[in-house]
Amino acid sequence: VQLQASGGGLVQAGGSLTLSCAASRGTFSSYAMGWFRQAPGKQREFVAAIDWSGGSTYYADSVKGRFTISRDNAKSTVYLQMNSLEPEDTAVYYCASDPRVTAQAMEVRPNVLYYWGQGTQVTVSS
Repeated sequence: VQLQASGGGLVQAGGSLTLSCAASRGTFSSYAMGWFRQAPGKQREFVAAIDWSGGSTYYADSVKGRFTISRDNAKSTVYLQMNSLEPEDTAVYYCASDPRVTAQAMEVRPNVLYYWGQGTQVTVSS
């Protein structure tokens, strides 16, 4: 599986962005997918995850109510809709997946995830 993240950019606080992660060369529809982010000088952190069907989603407390993860298996793409963005959301955002890891487990097992996208920069100005 190859993952290609896109959609990052510069936005003012309170604005919105939608990230996309397109998958190729694999059975995307069978895998849970997750989004992570890493801000300068900070460790990578979990943002959101979605199960293979899209029926179950999980979020970090810091983004609950503001971010929405979704997927379109027909397009082999997972999305992260980000609303009410804050300067603290500034980071490089990565999508990730692994057939061995459930969506629920992604927050606690990020280091075992095998497939990672290249990252897309999100910058929120105050």
